Amino acid sequence: MNTALVPVKRLGEGKSRLAGVLDPEALAALTLAMLGDVVEALLAVDAIDRVVVVTPDEAVADAARALGAETLLRNDPGLNPSLDAAAPLVTEATGSLLVVLGDVAGADPKELGALYTTLGDRRGAAIAPARDGGTAALLRRPPDAFAGRFGKDSAEAHRAAARDAGVLLMECDLPTLAIDLDRREDLDALLAGDGPAPRTRTLLRELGFAPTHGDPE
Repeated sequence: MNTALVPVKRLGEGKSRLAGVLDPEALAALTLAMLGDVVEALLAVDAIDRVVVVTPDEAVADAARALGAETLLRNDPGLNPSLDAAAPLVTEATGSLLVVLGDVAGADPKELGALYTTLGDRRGAAIAPARDGGTAALLRRPPDAFAGRFGKDSAEAHRAAARDAGVLLMECDLPTLAIDLDRREDLDALLAGDGPAPRTRTLLRELGFAPTHGDPE
């Protein structure tokens, strides 16, 4: 079974680097809009059997269920410990685990599917690095092929973890997965680009953001 796991923080606790750009109410709305776009994209990938959102927030869990995802409502001890604790509850030893961060709102189902196509039936992993050095998505087969190291500069940390574990790691350059919405320039880049994210794009325009020409970086 192929499971996709999406971690989402409690509303009001995430996106600290956008706190100077958006007020708490807008940040909460952005979190839910991004979640909707990510879950919708994952549900459209034929290779994925289950989409599970892990969160400590009941409002986030309710929104995820309304979208058609399963949920795990659990305390948040931190991103990696939370994922490590959730993984064995939603995966099988012979299956695969795809972790997609909840702020990759522009994710295209075709690019998410490309991770499975790239890895094929092999044991190993496929990674989609974010443009800031993080990891937008990580597919592992088996789910415990190596420990997740999400966070700052996690793409390189995952490369090192795969090397240390002797695990094949395939890298996928996927433009719609490269932008995670952490900073003002990320919001601009999403609006300036093509692709999905209908909920997030609509919300940002309602909040007064306008598309710019080209990627600001």
